[in-house]
Amino acid sequence: MITLTTKTAEETIALGKKIGNLLRKGDVIAMQGTLAAGKTTITKGIAQALGIKETITSPTFCLISEYEGKMPLYHMDVYRLEGGEDFVNLGTDDMIYGEGVSIIEWSEKIMDELPKKTIILKLEPQEDGSRIITIDNWPHGEIK
Repeated sequence: MITLTTKTAEETIALGKKIGNLLRKGDVIAMQGTLAAGKTTITKGIAQALGIKETITSPTFCLISEYEGKMPLYHMDVYRLEGGEDFVNLGTDDMIYGEGVSIIEWSEKIMDELPKKTIILKLEPQEDGSRIITIDNWPHGEIK
């Protein structure tokens, strides 16, 4: 388990870039955290590292946003889904087991449908505006 702290949105984006630089095809990141915890903010940094120029926004209403960079980024938000069956019915297998990186916000709802090798990234906002970020199942060495 890796535990890191960021103090600002800019630091959270910078951490996302460090993570994104280490990701590989087929990586799945299960994002967990409350509303406004920083899930989309850290995704912006990951997208920058993948060479994505588009503006990253939360896919809450469209459920899945797909971006092209060095490899595809599939940014999913499953907040509005009832559970794993709804997730599978979206046709997400091609993304999760494909050639890109998948980031799933509110993943707590569908963990049983994700691969065992899924990276779990938890964001916990603090009263002072900082975030404690915990990463479990990280396979790619030290995040520098």
